[in-house]
Amino acid sequence: MPLFCLHCLDNTVDGAARRAAARPAHLEWAAGLGGMVRMAGPLLSPEGQMVGSVFLIEAADLAAAVALNADDPYSKAGVFGQVTINETRWAIGEGKPQ
Repeated sequence: MPLFCLHCLDNTVDGAARRAAARPAHLEWAAGLGGMVRMAGPLLSPEGQMVGSVFLIEAADLAAAVALNADDPYSKAGVFGQVTINETRWAIGEGKPQ
């Protein structure tokens, strides 16, 4: 199954406040995704503040990855100001699919 990288940057106006409010729902949603998530976590500023999210997911195609992002409580709450979704291939690193 193809891999997709979702690189999501918080909006610069009120992204931090929206992120804090939506975080419990986002974590519950993400935990329910199961094995399709190969890696996920926050993007951090040099000061250690959350400024976005990154996901490495398995999805049938780009449309499925876009739909998954649209279902994220962070997306629904307007946390993200910019989202980039690209198909990728796992070249090296522990956990590479066989």
